[in-house]
Amino acid sequence: MMPDDRAAPWDPVGLQLGDAAAPADRVAVCHEVTEEVVAAVEDARPDLLITYHPLLFKPTNRLTAGRSPAGRAWRLARAGVAVAVAHTNFDVSPRGAADALAGALELTAITGFAPFEGEEAIKIVTYVPPSYAGALIESATQAGAGTIGNYSACSFRVSGVGTFIPNEGSHPVIGAHGVLNEESEARIEVTAPVARRDQVLAALLSAHPYDQPAIDVYPVKSNFGSLGRVGTTPLAKLADLARLVAASLPSSSVRVSAARPEVARVAVIPGSGASFVASALAAGADVLVTGDVDHHRAVAAMDGGLSVIDAGHAATERPGVGRLADWVATCSSSVVDFTGIDPTPWKEP
Repeated sequence: MMPDDRAAPWDPVGLQLGDAAAPADRVAVCHEVTEEVVAAVEDARPDLLITYHPLLFKPTNRLTAGRSPAGRAWRLARAGVAVAVAHTNFDVSPRGAADALAGALELTAITGFAPFEGEEAIKIVTYVPPSYAGALIESATQAGAGTIGNYSACSFRVSGVGTFIPNEGSHPVIGAHGVLNEESEARIEVTAPVARRDQVLAALLSAHPYDQPAIDVYPVKSNFGSLGRVGTTPLAKLADLARLVAASLPSSSVRVSAARPEVARVAVIPGSGASFVASALAAGADVLVTGDVDHHRAVAAMDGGLSVIDAGHAATERPGVGRLADWVATCSSSVVDFTGIDPTPWKEP
């Protein structure tokens, strides 16, 4: 449901703290690893804490006590609790955070928008006799290539004709020395994370039948996920939609910039979606519902004819966090739900 390759490149999803091989019989889930959550975890002592917001967004060279992400990581490590993150990869996933926000606002005819690339990737291309193609693809897959979202062993092959002259000292699998040979070959393409490049190349070189294989490596931007959703609202007026947002999301305040009073198509992005104003306009939206919209982005949206409803960062994530807790409950028979601990720093005085 949450493939890591669909996460934003800056987003540290997956296991952040702990041993990947350790059992996780008792699992907790939270919106953000706050001081209150850590205290609750220290009492409950789950094996694994799954959080929506990453605990450590930036690299650190110290884990010391104190009120900080590093200090909270230190406390969890001392308690023997592992931490895993499901963030932008959960946003883009089917039935993930973006879909949950769209559902909370009763949108229909929902499609994705705001595409963004996932982790850094490469495409690896090689050429082999057709009878060797299957074994080569299997080797590349075992080394970490060919995963796209929730699909594995993904590849593409096409038939063609390769030409070559085996010179003295060569050991051709097919063809004769000293003459131009034309042989049927399969061109094989697979994608792989940049971090798996050396392992995939080593596997291909080991499994390749040629003594001098032709292997090309290209940087690619591929496997885009859609961070937001756009759909049709049953409401006709922006003011009615704003009231629905206020009633559906646990927001202490809902800010509205009105480019026009009517609405039909609504774009939603959980969390911080201000940078996707242009994408919402391109998707044909009349209004964008998100959080963390600053003055200048709101003005730019109005200039383009796009209204904005800013319900707050955490509030727009809450439907998705609830769905994350539901998903965790399908994976473990012992779940401790800390998603009721709201990480919003903005409180009524």
